[in-house]
Amino acid sequence: MAVKQTAGRRDLGEFAPKFAELNDDVLFGEVWNREDKLSLRDRSLVTVVALMSQGLVDSSFQYHLETAKKNGITKEEIAEILTHAAFYAGWPKAWAAFRMAKEIWNEDDAHESAHGGLFGLGQPNDGFAQYFTGQSYLKMLATSGAAIANVTFEPGCRNNWHIHHADKNGGQLLLCTEGQGWYQEWGKEPQLLHPGDVVVIPAGVKHWHGAAKDGWFSHLAVEVPGENAVNEWLEAVTDEEYSKL
Repeated sequence: MAVKQTAGRRDLGEFAPKFAELNDDVLFGEVWNREDKLSLRDRSLVTVVALMSQGLVDSSFQYHLETAKKNGITKEEIAEILTHAAFYAGWPKAWAAFRMAKEIWNEDDAHESAHGGLFGLGQPNDGFAQYFTGQSYLKMLATSGAAIANVTFEPGCRNNWHIHHADKNGGQLLLCTEGQGWYQEWGKEPQLLHPGDVVVIPAGVKHWHGAAKDGWFSHLAVEVPGENAVNEWLEAVTDEEYSKL
């Protein structure tokens, strides 16, 4: 999933336009997106340790801790990362880093225990919000090889009709883990989903999926590797269509 950043232009676009351009387009637009060299998870790990070693536990550090959590670093892992780095970066710096990390990794514990299934709720799925009706949450579990994401839908939430295109292979697998949801292919009847259900979505098939009206729903979305794979997002599932389920 591509990393996009607009904070440079938002905060410094008029005062320092070149710096804003380098921040948004080069650092985040190019360097952070070189996943063939280093995964987003590993880049988050390196960045957190680099900032902690300088004692920069400010809003930038908070942003990168939140990003690290979003990129799959668990509470146990961040605790071990900061503990290890403390011996090289300094004990007081580790204390400061732990105070901020504790807030970030603990804030959703109660919510995640109720929703999100076995793999946890993750973060609001803001990057794809335009393709969803209602609120969804995303937790990336793997980004190299076959991408695996835990997707959680609030009651009534569903994604738009869409197609996974690929010249060869491609498509997606849905592994249902929590709650009840719906899956529908174009021209076919909707299919009610329960934990343990597996949906195989071949490349080129127009479809949508989401939660039932009265409950949360979670599934793992496994991207099947394919040549020139790309998603095509289409029209929303209307309230009229959805209300008939």
